[in-house]
Amino acid sequence: MKISAPCVVSLTWRLEDAHGQLIDELADPLEFFVGGEDLLAKVEETLAGHDEGFEATLHLEPEHAFGDYRPELVCFEDRKLFEEPVEEGMQLDGLPEGAATEGMPPDAVYTVTEVYDTHVVLDGNHPLAGVALVLGLRVRDVRAATATEIEQGTVAQQAVSVLDGGAGSSLLH
Repeated sequence: MKISAPCVVSLTWRLEDAHGQLIDELADPLEFFVGGEDLLAKVEETLAGHDEGFEATLHLEPEHAFGDYRPELVCFEDRKLFEEPVEEGMQLDGLPEGAATEGMPPDAVYTVTEVYDTHVVLDGNHPLAGVALVLGLRVRDVRAATATEIEQGTVAQQAVSVLDGGAGSSLLH
């Protein structure tokens, strides 16, 4: 089956930064919905028209991956707003209740980047924002999407989208 939206692809990959530093490796195939929010547009564009066994190496500049780093998405909030323990690397869906910083996107995922006695530094950028990436991928399988997958725009049993620009853990899957 040729890859075209809507369908589901099963992929493996190796993701590195532009200096060859490993960021993530997906050795066991994982399914992604093509034509929704599961994959970056450049990844879908590369996969289109190919089938099982296709391999590619993509060089993704920030604007085609997770965007440029935006310093205006960094803010400082009073440490009293956070439940203990507050640690670097923690992630929050939106700013904590009572946040004083105005104009920050309410639906962003914020990463705690620094913790001080009086305040906490939060970063609303994706952890890979501003990073040029090299993605080596292989298509392990292609199948028709189910009606539920088409309706939801994602693989139904998958809890989170991958490579969609949303923040996640240090691993992308």
